[in-house]
Amino acid sequence: MHVDQGGLTGEHPGRVADPIIKVHDIAWLEFTKPDLVKAEAFALAFGFSVTLRTPEEIHLRGTQAGGPAVIIRRGKRTRFVGTAFAAAADADVMKLADATGHRVHRLPDALGGIAVTLTDPSGQPVQVVSGYDVHAALPGQRTHIYNFGVPRHRVNATQRPPHEPALIQRLGHVVLQRTDYLENLDWYLRHLGLIVSDFLYYAGQRERGPVMSFIRCDRGNTPTDHHTLAMTLGPSNRYVHSAYQVSDLDAIAAGGEHLTERGYRHSWGIGRHIQGSQIFDYWRDPDGFLVEHFSDGDMFDSSLEPGWAPMTASGLAQWGPPASRDFLGVAPSRASLHELRSILSSLRKDNEFDAERLRGLMKVAAS
Repeated sequence: MHVDQGGLTGEHPGRVADPIIKVHDIAWLEFTKPDLVKAEAFALAFGFSVTLRTPEEIHLRGTQAGGPAVIIRRGKRTRFVGTAFAAAADADVMKLADATGHRVHRLPDALGGIAVTLTDPSGQPVQVVSGYDVHAALPGQRTHIYNFGVPRHRVNATQRPPHEPALIQRLGHVVLQRTDYLENLDWYLRHLGLIVSDFLYYAGQRERGPVMSFIRCDRGNTPTDHHTLAMTLGPSNRYVHSAYQVSDLDAIAAGGEHLTERGYRHSWGIGRHIQGSQIFDYWRDPDGFLVEHFSDGDMFDSSLEPGWAPMTASGLAQWGPPASRDFLGVAPSRASLHELRSILSSLRKDNEFDAERLRGLMKVAAS
């Protein structure tokens, strides 16, 4: 165990015994946005590099070798389209397609490779891809020489991290909200072979089961990110945020200064999370979507069982400022108004988000 509190007898095990396949990693996220010029300007300030630019599409990447981290296509409105996960081999794409009755298709020439496109229980497309083009690594952020204790390595020299973009290394994870959380969780575990690192539950409602999970890839003895996907119960099916790894705390802080100087909106941070341990900093893109810089996250192999903890706002971080109203989604905004409408609508439907769950969520925001 990596925490003091584990699962109780009969609680969700956080994995399935015989998944169809086990995905290797997250590959990329896809969005539509009406203004690609504005989207690219923020992406460059946030620390991405552009690998493809057309009037209808941009591809964004990090410095590590790999495919794109984000694909943005022109659309009438800002929308999260879906997630692509990387299969360990072409054979896994074919196996998944055969097991689900879907066809394998070729990805566009700008990507290369093959894919099978499924639909999760919320109705969102999920691609599993392989054989896509891999770009060579780019030069990374300039590293610093630190004087931590002894010996002193930096002598007769100063430390001056410049205000510049925090260069994205790679896509780390995406967080999704679902009205039927358990159904969606089990679908991802069954179809993609993901396993749960941590469960959260509403205080006083543990007997009803978890309401959030931090989910990692199962690569056996090879350590992987504490979470590649996180999923939470809520009144609507939506994107919550996505997270991108950068080199260190200096990159996060100086990169934040760079974003502030260009007028972009900060949401919450800098701090260190509990589940996943990563140093974090959250920003809003020009369309209001939440994105995270992170560094120094936990890496787990498949041997660890899920941890369990109550969900509280104060329990989101080991240190750092209190979770902001913007991050919690309770600050006045178009998005919070939409979520309020979703609450009223969800309570009238047959799903997992009922009046008791709403009370639990309200306690989280007040905690």
